[in-house]
Amino acid sequence: MPYIPLENLVDKSNNSIYKLVILASKRALEIAEGQPKLVDVDSSIKPSTIALHEIAEGKVQSRKIKTKE
Repeated sequence: MPYIPLENLVDKSNNSIYKLVILASKRALEIAEGQPKLVDVDSSIKPSTIALHEIAEGKVQSRKIKTKE
């Protein structure tokens, strides 16, 4: 799989490295628990790397939670 520049990943997560880390870790956990992969990758690749590729391709995105005020 090709290298994914960090700048591209941060752009996909609303310009926050913290949101990127949380999004990638949650998605990697889902993949490790058996959820289907959203990208075509080799089976030997780690779930965390698969999650980053999914984020880079725009197949996984973070959502804003509306708060009651």
